[in-house]
Amino acid sequence: MIKAVVFDFDGLIIDTETTWFDSYYEVLSSYNIEFPLDVFSRCIGTHGSELQLHLEALTGNAETTRVIETSVLELHKTKMLSVEAREGVRDYLEAARRLGLRIGLASSSNRLWIDNFLAVLGLNEYFEVIKSSDDVAHVKPDPELYVQAVEALGIEPFEALAFEDSVNGSKAAKAAGLYCVIVPNPVTEKLAFENYDMRIQSMGDLPLEALIQQLNVDGPKNYEQETTA
Repeated sequence: MIKAVVFDFDGLIIDTETTWFDSYYEVLSSYNIEFPLDVFSRCIGTHGSELQLHLEALTGNAETTRVIETSVLELHKTKMLSVEAREGVRDYLEAARRLGLRIGLASSSNRLWIDNFLAVLGLNEYFEVIKSSDDVAHVKPDPELYVQAVEALGIEPFEALAFEDSVNGSKAAKAAGLYCVIVPNPVTEKLAFENYDMRIQSMGDLPLEALIQQLNVDGPKNYEQETTA
């Protein structure tokens, strides 16, 4: 019996991930540095140290890497000035509230980053529990964020459903014992997800009520929801 839903943030509620990739790609192109998507994809949903080490290896200079990262940050800020929630996110939050489900958020980003965007989107009121990198010793793929989230919600892990867009996030959710639905974005859709209970292209494709019913009827398994354009 699902009693709560726990959302990831970056790439799931808003697609910051595609914007990050585009920003890195544009800045690095000005340095004549190639930036393959698979390099960036490995870092999605966790800390950015691997990406920083990769950039330092490419540039051979820590100072140049810092300049690049500053430029990327400024470009990303500009691109995110007009921010919107991903398709169906608000509908799922409304449906969860209507169904009497508890609602949480578990993100490897810091709390200030999360709160700023939730305020812009007007989504703060939906989340009774938010766990961020400020709350844990280890971010995803470690399960600590999800463990803390379900404990704060006062439920058992198997009573919660996580929504994730990344491999690191799905590993964290399943390791913590939650159901996990994958909702990939353009930079994660080709990643090799290994352990999940359902995959949908968008929250706009399947109502939350129907999704939960399928999980309860069919039980945990890898299931890809077929959608049509």
